[in-house]
Amino acid sequence: MSGLASFQAAAGMPTTVVLPLYRQVRATAPSLERAGPPFTVTLGDRTETAWLYRVQDSSGPQVFFIEHPDFFDRAGIYGDDAGDYPDNALRFAFFCAAALTVLPQVAPEAQVLHAHDWHTGLAPAYLRTVFAAEPLHRRLGTVLSVHNAGFQGHFPPETMVALGLPADLYNPRVFEWYGRMNILKGGLTFADMAVTVSPTHARELLTPEGGFGLQEKFIELGDRVAGILNGIDAEAWNPETDPHIPANYNIDDLAGKRRCKAALQRAYGLAPGAHTPLFGMSARLVSQKGLDIVLGADLLGTSDAQFIFLGSGEHRYHAALTELAAANPERVAVEFAFTDHLEHGLLAGADLLLMPSLYEPCGLTQMRAQRYGAIPVARRVGGLHDSIADGEAGFLFNAYEPAALEQAVERALERYGDRAAWRSMMRHAMAQQFGWDGSAARYLDVYRRALAVRATAG
Repeated sequence: MSGLASFQAAAGMPTTVVLPLYRQVRATAPSLERAGPPFTVTLGDRTETAWLYRVQDSSGPQVFFIEHPDFFDRAGIYGDDAGDYPDNALRFAFFCAAALTVLPQVAPEAQVLHAHDWHTGLAPAYLRTVFAAEPLHRRLGTVLSVHNAGFQGHFPPETMVALGLPADLYNPRVFEWYGRMNILKGGLTFADMAVTVSPTHARELLTPEGGFGLQEKFIELGDRVAGILNGIDAEAWNPETDPHIPANYNIDDLAGKRRCKAALQRAYGLAPGAHTPLFGMSARLVSQKGLDIVLGADLLGTSDAQFIFLGSGEHRYHAALTELAAANPERVAVEFAFTDHLEHGLLAGADLLLMPSLYEPCGLTQMRAQRYGAIPVARRVGGLHDSIADGEAGFLFNAYEPAALEQAVERALERYGDRAAWRSMMRHAMAQQFGWDGSAARYLDVYRRALAVRATAG
């Protein structure tokens, strides 16, 4: 959302972003100022008070925050170690209603409302029900982005009334889903257009295997579902100018990458070796990211390759990777304290990137890795299929099985052994363009289509 909004604003499109004022925001945005008096938001039979803040920065999109300390001043965003916060339906419904309440103030000329994931899925629903009589709201086209359809916002049926929604919308066409209220499903029903984050994933959502139980809703939407690959910030992820890495390099002079690799091996206590293949994996340590087949494969027994795992997540994967590193200290390292800085260093120093995802709507790490000459070994799903040219800038495999991963790694290591062929592949990968230019133009087309759908419906 940050990347797209920043590009749109830089291209001259008036762009306004509204976010909850999470506790973490205050640490990174010290220039916040209140933008007016408190205002009230009504949800069902309850009324809440909110405050509007804005960032004092004239560059980029306008950025506003909705403050409600009870809902958003918490240690986590979606939950804590015990799981999701039990009042998430109320928290995010409040945010949607509050954002729509202040919309005439923050974006009086708005034409399109672009919501993201189930947490803002009620915005299109409120727009066409609670706010249906408001002139600005009535004319808005709506787009709902589905970044990860595995998270849908399931709640008990009685949540409908508590959130101020008409009870008759709890039916199989709108919010009802296997005896639960499904916020993402309702949001998709009311949205003029739906977008997911790669063309391949848009097709996957239509299948029982990839639709997460909502495939019939995506099929119902027909051509109102679009798949647009995310972009990356090509300035922030540029090995020629990156301030986070030990040595800079470019497509014509790769000497700096060798120094980055040596520094990475030293930093993690791995055996030094310029020609020892070094794999990196930067991901949330959860089942979606393919940890099960990584741990099930014999990646250490078939070569002398080294592995560095960067990320945090489920305890079982922390424990398994810690045990693997303890048994192979010169070949395996783990880093659970993920930072952006560390990912820059990992991609600059690694020869290859592991991305064997169970599913991957888009993925950004494989794009960043290619910019740094780290060749991805990835599963042919979602955005990985759309952004990695198999055999030219990476290696793809199909089956979600350890053996399939092993075969892809063997293919990669065979190419790695041919130094001239490997350098050619690195340069091909580094030449790929993954900026926002093309994607932003496709979003503009989606916005136009959403307005056309709204005009027809109106």
